[in-house]
Amino acid sequence: MSAPRAPDVEPPTMVNAFDEANLHSLPQRTQDQMEQRARLLGPGYRLFYEEPVEIVRGAGTLLFDADGTEYLDAYNNVASVGHCNEHVIDAVSRQLATLNTNTRYLQQPILDYSAQLLSTMPEELEHVMFTCTGSEANDLAVRVANYYTGAEGIIVTANAYHGLTATVSAFSPSLGRAVPLAPHVRTISPPDAMRIGSDVGEHMRAQVRAAVADLERHGHRLSVFVADLIFSSDGVFADPAGFLKPVLEEVHAAGGLFLADEVQPGFGRTGDAWWGFQRHGLVPDIVTMGKPMGNGTPVAAAVFRPELLVDFGRNVRYFNTFGGNSVSIAAAQAVLDVIETEGLVGHAKDVGRYLMTGIEALSSDYAQVAEVRGAGLFIGVDIVTDRESNTPDGAAGLRIVNEMRRRRVLISASGPTGHALKIRPPLVFSKNDADRLLESLAAAFATELR
Repeated sequence: MSAPRAPDVEPPTMVNAFDEANLHSLPQRTQDQMEQRARLLGPGYRLFYEEPVEIVRGAGTLLFDADGTEYLDAYNNVASVGHCNEHVIDAVSRQLATLNTNTRYLQQPILDYSAQLLSTMPEELEHVMFTCTGSEANDLAVRVANYYTGAEGIIVTANAYHGLTATVSAFSPSLGRAVPLAPHVRTISPPDAMRIGSDVGEHMRAQVRAAVADLERHGHRLSVFVADLIFSSDGVFADPAGFLKPVLEEVHAAGGLFLADEVQPGFGRTGDAWWGFQRHGLVPDIVTMGKPMGNGTPVAAAVFRPELLVDFGRNVRYFNTFGGNSVSIAAAQAVLDVIETEGLVGHAKDVGRYLMTGIEALSSDYAQVAEVRGAGLFIGVDIVTDRESNTPDGAAGLRIVNEMRRRRVLISASGPTGHALKIRPPLVFSKNDADRLLESLAAAFATELR
């Protein structure tokens, strides 16, 4: 007897995803590749843009397609120190030719790297545990939080994304209705100061308090509040710096922990400090990081206050065969070295301010651009139907994204409907790169906005 068919649900959504209905409008080579991709990889994957981009080579802030056409990459934070960074390539190649093994053997490089990584954080955060992906890091972090608190309640923002494991997808609402939230998860609205119109910190505190009460009403105590400190999937929200302090106070008052998901804002991207939480003047209980950590080499980590791991380490322990392997640590060490020696934290602040000022200037004539916001090299541009209502206009946002792609500049979008343009280039993005982006964005605005 065959298994019963699951009920139909709304299909998963992804902002800036290619629409399969448009397949036959693409060049024949692209059609052939996509049909082969569907046959070999199955239907679960998604591609970006109305016309997907085939990438065969990268260098710094540039990507190249099979025809040698050059694209300016203003989206890829994974290659944090630039595509094919020579220092990272050399470090990985040397280590791969020497040894690649796991953390059950003594190895000095992982100790040296851990000490250097922890030195960028407050002294209260003393222990680091390595994984392969940010999803794994968040999975481990929540597992530790639940063990420490004896609770399982989780609070996140309304369109948050924190990963793809079974545990983490259950508190990643941006994955859509086809991936339901767990019964012990509650959401609060993002810190959208333009639309809230009040004290953002106190507004979030009140929402956290209400979410805690609702969890308790349904038999769940709070374990952890999880936030991406740039609120990337919600629409990019960075200011006013410090608005998360009341949230931290409320979470601790409820017996929960504060988990700062630094996969996207971390490693100097916001320009003010190494980590997004430092902009807010707070010390979280757990910090997770991933993608940019190894410049594309799979490596991620969770950092903890030491008291969280005492009983967990004694009774549960932890092992991950590839988490913290020799080659990934070599890549991560190289990334740290490049960020420090090239002063990329300050560079992100300087170029980010230059770029944001330029976007604000060219946006002033367009009533559909409500706000330009962000920090460092992480910028959101809020596209609306009009500035009076500030109604998000996802259709216009996605038109701009695809017009930029046609002009060989790659950005994306965020927010529930894709109304916030998301500009998040490698940290080595220069002012010349910014000028190229601004020129293309001005043309895209003129083409797609009233």
